[in-house]
Amino acid sequence: MFNTHIPSTAELPSTKQLIKSTLLALVAAIVLLITVVLPAEYAIDPTGIGRVIGLTEMGEIREQLAAETAADEQSATATAPQRAVELAPTIAEPKPTSLQPLPTMAKPSTVQEVATAQPTPPTPVWRDTTTVTLTPGQGTEIKMTMRKGEVAQFEWQSPEGPLNFDTHGEGPEGSISYKKGRGVAGEAGELTAAFDGNHGWFFRNRNPQTVTFTLNTKGSYLVLKRTK
Repeated sequence: MFNTHIPSTAELPSTKQLIKSTLLALVAAIVLLITVVLPAEYAIDPTGIGRVIGLTEMGEIREQLAAETAADEQSATATAPQRAVELAPTIAEPKPTSLQPLPTMAKPSTVQEVATAQPTPPTPVWRDTTTVTLTPGQGTEIKMTMRKGEVAQFEWQSPEGPLNFDTHGEGPEGSISYKKGRGVAGEAGELTAAFDGNHGWFFRNRNPQTVTFTLNTKGSYLVLKRTK
C-alpha cells in the first residue's frame, strides 16, 4: 500500500564515519565542559576563557552562595530555641503602720520657682536605621523597594572593622551593579533606581572578629527590608 524506501548498505554510514563523528562530538563536549560548564558552575577556569566572557564570576557567585547556605543551615540546626522564663514577683504582705501626726504646713514662700522648660527632641533625620552584627565571613543583604527614577539617600558606618559591599538592583527588567567596594569602613550618598524593583546593598564581614554596622536611609522608596 505504501512505498517505503529502504536504504542500501552503500547509503549507510561506515564504521569509520561513525567513529569519526563520535570523536568529534566527544571533543566538542570536552571543549564546552572546560570553557563553559566548569567556569559557570564550579568557578574552575583552566583556559581563562570563562573569566573573559564572565562565566567564572558567575561560578564564584554560585560557590559563594552555596557555602553561605550550608553555613546558615548548620548554624540554624546548632542553635536550640530558648524559652524565656518569667519570674513572678513576690508580693510582700503589707505591714501595719502607726498613724503619725500631720506635719505643720510651711508658709508659702514669696519667691516663685521658675519651671525649667524641657527641650523638644529633634526631628529624626533618617527614615530608617538598621543595625546589623556580622560574624567573621557572614554576609547580609538589605534592599529598598523602589520605582524607576526614585532617589534614596543613605549612610552606613562600620567602626569595628571595614566591610566588603556590593550596591546593586534587581527587578523584572534584569539586574544592575551600581558600585562595589572591599575593606570600606563607611559610605554616604544617593541611590537612583534604574528600574522598578529592589535596590540596596550586600555586606560581608571578612574580618577575623565580629563587627556591628549601622545603615541609615531616607528618601523615595516604598519599604526597606533585610532579605538575608
